[in-house]
Amino acid sequence: MNNAIRLSEKWFVRALWLISLVFAFFLIGLGNAVVGDLPQVEAELSLQQFMDPAAEALQQQQDAARNNRLAAEAALDQAELKRTGALKEYEAARATFDNWVATRQATGRADQDAELRARTSALDALKASETAASRASEAERQKLLDAQQAEQRAEAAMVPLRDAAQARMHNALQASELRVFLYRLAVTLPLLAIAGWLFMKARKSRWWPFAWGFIFFALFTFFVELVPYLPSYGGYVRYSVGIIITLLVGRWAIIELNKYLERQKLAEAQPETMRRQDLAYDQALARLAKGVCPGCERPVDLKNPDIDFCPHCGIGLYERCHSCSARKGTFSPFCHKCGAKAEAA
Repeated sequence: MNNAIRLSEKWFVRALWLISLVFAFFLIGLGNAVVGDLPQVEAELSLQQFMDPAAEALQQQQDAARNNRLAAEAALDQAELKRTGALKEYEAARATFDNWVATRQATGRADQDAELRARTSALDALKASETAASRASEAERQKLLDAQQAEQRAEAAMVPLRDAAQARMHNALQASELRVFLYRLAVTLPLLAIAGWLFMKARKSRWWPFAWGFIFFALFTFFVELVPYLPSYGGYVRYSVGIIITLLVGRWAIIELNKYLERQKLAEAQPETMRRQDLAYDQALARLAKGVCPGCERPVDLKNPDIDFCPHCGIGLYERCHSCSARKGTFSPFCHKCGAKAEAA
C-alpha cells in the first residue's frame, strides 16, 4: 500500500514542496527588508531633546567649572614641581651648611665669621624660595578645590533635570516602539488574514505550493517579526495576546473536530456505494497505508486474512476477484494476481 502512489508523482510532490519553501524564502526575505525599515519612519531620539531649557545654562557652568578644574590641575602640577625642586635645593644647601658649621666649630677660626654670615643668608634665601613655592602650591590647590566644588554643585543641579529628561525620553521611546509595533501589526494582520483564507480555501487547490509558501511566510512574519516586539507592560499584554490566540485556535480546532465527527457520522450512515463514491482512490490508499479504515479512519488489522470488512463501519476492505478468485482490496481497480478489472459494485 505504501508504494501505491506513482514514483514520478512522489518526486513531483516533493518538487512542489521545494517550490513552496523557495517561494516562502523569498517572501520572508522581502518581509524582513520591509519590517526592518519600518523603525526608520520614527525620528532618532536623544537625551538633549528632552532637557529643560534651564539645563543649558547649568551645562555651561559645569563645562566652565570643568575647564577651570583642568587648568587648576595643570597649574598645581607645575607648582608642586617647583616646590619639590626648591625643597630639594634647600635641603642640599642645608646639609652643606651643617657640614661647614661643624668644621668651623672644630677649627675655631674667627676669620670665617663673614663667610658664615654669607652662607646663612644664602640658606635663608633658599628657605624663603621654598616657602614661596609651598605657598604658591597651596594657592593652586585651593583653586583646584574651588573648581571641583563648583563642578560638583553644577553636576548636583543637573541631576534632577537629567533624571526628568531621562523619564521623558523613556516615555517617548516607549511611544515610538509602540508606533513601530503598530506599523508591523498593520503589515502583519492582512498577511495573516490572507494566509488564513488560503489555508481554508486553497491549501488543497491546484496552486497549493504557492498557498503553503505564503502561509509559511505569514507564520514566520507573525512569530519572528511581530511577536518579539510585542509590548510587554509587565507581561499583561503578551499573556493576554497568548490567551486570545489560544482561545481562537482552540475554538477553531473544536469546531472543526465537531464538523469532522458529524461528517463521519453522516458518512457511516450512508450506503457503502455512496461512501465509496466520496472516497478518492489516492485518499483510500493513503489511509490503508496507515493501517486505518478508509471510511471511518479507525485502526484495522489489515494483515489478518480473516478481516474483509471494517468492524467499525462495515465498509468492504477485501473481496474476491471475479476472474481468478484471488483476495484483493476492494479499492484496487485491478486484480494484483490476474490483472482483471474489478467489477463495479
